[in-house]
Amino acid sequence: MPKIKSLDDLRRIREEAQQGLKVRLETGTRIIVGMGTCGIAAGARDVMRAILEELDKRKIDAHVETVGCIGMCSCEPLVDIEQAGHARVTYRNIKPDMVPRLIEEHLINGRVVEEWVVGRLPAS
Repeated sequence: MPKIKSLDDLRRIREEAQQGLKVRLETGTRIIVGMGTCGIAAGARDVMRAILEELDKRKIDAHVETVGCIGMCSCEPLVDIEQAGHARVTYRNIKPDMVPRLIEEHLINGRVVEEWVVGRLPAS
């Protein structure tokens, strides 16, 4: 990364980062795994590993990220899926053996697995 020598350099880097984020959010898929201590204790690391393996196996391009606790500890591990133009869906109590169905139904077939849903946020 080049050195930042002026305020203009910093503004340019900020604009480039914002544009990249905008493109990714408008065209891509984000999978968010709760990795607070409650999530980790409930098995979120294994769920994250299963998600990465399933995406790789199916050659699906998605941005996978982690977040801390959001206060629904009894529902951990939590997994959110957000696709461009669609509501962000939060799934509860996800176990590694549930991941293939989650990827198949939600990402490939475009159907929310309703019995696992704990919440939704409208598309932004």
